[in-house]
Amino acid sequence: MLKDLFGKKRKFATVPSETLARVPASTDPSKEAGTREKEVPEGLMNKCPHCGTIHYSKDLEKNLRVCKGCQYHYSMSAPERLASLLDEGALTEEFDVNLTTANPLGFPGYLEKLEQDKVNTNLNEAIITGEGVLGGNRIVIGVMDSRFRMASMGSVVGEKITRAIEQAIARRLPFILFSASGGARMQEGVLSLMQMAKTSAALSRLDRERLLFVSVMTNPTYGGVSASFSSLGDYNIAEPGAMIGFAGRRVIEQTIRQELPKDFQTAEFLLKNGQLDMVVHRKDMRATLAKLVEMHTSREGVEAWQENSLLKSH
Repeated sequence: MLKDLFGKKRKFATVPSETLARVPASTDPSKEAGTREKEVPEGLMNKCPHCGTIHYSKDLEKNLRVCKGCQYHYSMSAPERLASLLDEGALTEEFDVNLTTANPLGFPGYLEKLEQDKVNTNLNEAIITGEGVLGGNRIVIGVMDSRFRMASMGSVVGEKITRAIEQAIARRLPFILFSASGGARMQEGVLSLMQMAKTSAALSRLDRERLLFVSVMTNPTYGGVSASFSSLGDYNIAEPGAMIGFAGRRVIEQTIRQELPKDFQTAEFLLKNGQLDMVVHRKDMRATLAKLVEMHTSREGVEAWQENSLLKSH
């Protein structure tokens, strides 16, 4: 009896009657003819957390995981992001595939959690880096994946980003980085915080080499990630509605003892206050990035950019 009360129950999604009408009738002969299941197994459909619109999962994927009702941008995995951006739908070369995290501080249960994330995501860490082709131009790209420890920045995440920047310098290629993170990884303590300085120093070398860095912030981008490499782009871009900041809203309100604007830390708020260069819808992201890369890669584009920079300086 207690097992029935507290046992793990299978999760279901509630769907409206008009959607339910399209679900095939049950084939179970014990059920009355013409009756339909009122519950649909989890995974078949998704309910938008903002407007409540019900989507078939396959339709949501075809729409780049954007709600057709309110344009809410669901999170994307790193492989999904790469498939939506690159010319071939995948990297031409992946960097540091076998680079994995140790447990330098002996944090209890940390290695077990990492192993579970590896199984769940089929990734070795919270970021994929490599070379690909975008709009016919070669680029170095990194994409963080929030399914793995909420894409928290540990020593391997920082190392992979740094090595990707070094590859961009060696190959004379633009660097694009998609951030999605809760911040520094607490299980690695100061070693995690050191990645802020290391990645920032690498980006400084990239800048001295006059190579392009585009930072794209997705929901959420917080903590040490937002306070280091994700805010250092030649172009800082965000997806609509992305939450971006250092500390959480509640912590800030308790500290300053003031109520913050309702749209505080949203991409739109940051754009309005000069902390972003643009907010780009996911369906326009590939074209926008391809245009920026082309502008800073082709001779004509570089010359036009330099001429425009000189005009602004005068």
